[in-house]
Amino acid sequence: FRLAVVQLQVSSDKANNLSKVRRLVKEAAGQGGKVVLLPECFNSPYGTSFFSKYAEKIPGETTQMLSEVAKENKLHLVGSIPEEDGGKLYNTCAVFGPEGELILKHRKIHLFDIDVPGKIRFQESETLSPGNSLSTFDTFCRVGVGICYDMRFAELAQLYNRKCQLLVYPGAFNMTTGPAHWELLQRAALDNQTYVATASPARDEAASYVAWGHSTVVNGEVIAKAGHEESIIYADILQYLADVRQQIPISSQRRDDLYAVTAVQQGSG
Repeated sequence: FRLAVVQLQVSSDKANNLSKVRRLVKEAAGQGGKVVLLPECFNSPYGTSFFSKYAEKIPGETTQMLSEVAKENKLHLVGSIPEEDGGKLYNTCAVFGPEGELILKHRKIHLFDIDVPGKIRFQESETLSPGNSLSTFDTFCRVGVGICYDMRFAELAQLYNRKCQLLVYPGAFNMTTGPAHWELLQRAALDNQTYVATASPARDEAASYVAWGHSTVVNGEVIAKAGHEESIIYADILQYLADVRQQIPISSQRRDDLYAVTAVQQGSG
């Protein structure tokens, strides 16, 4: 199947962001996209000062639009927004199916709290609460869902690897961590023998948080990659992973008698 990754130029105008999503998803569908991935917080500028202003309940304005667009174009649609629920805020990735149905919500498990002296300090936990469940859904293959900083935690990918052939991460690495780690972390999926797709906002040099861009699809090798401007990239997800996993059977060769990664909770769509 064809995967489309939309690198959206996100602005402070929510209505304009949603209008562009409609247009770009329709364009992706016209090019054969059957699963479309949108960036992290695609309806809102990225930053702790914006999350409460732009947060919505699910269902709400943005997710209603996603439902309509998924149904109109007969595809799976994935993207993250700030969510308000029970007085708490979450960074939540919603997944809609080709009939417009909400398949799952993945709340960002690992909050982006970092402090690189002289470069960047960012504390998502000042406003957001973490999710507490893994999230997978079925389409042409089983897909595991994470959001941005979730990508740095190899244990999550290892758990997904047991069932999934594709991992998707809406993300927004910055101009410090982006050039250093963005592609490297994705290519590390070689260890999990999965496809990995990441969707970043396009770069806006005038924003308070400047995203790296470079949305990417890898299968060990980089098979599609955007620049920093608004664009759509495509990748054909091929059924070759079974052969790879048979030829280099790391899953069955793990020493579970010596080490193991286990999940306490697992959500599934």
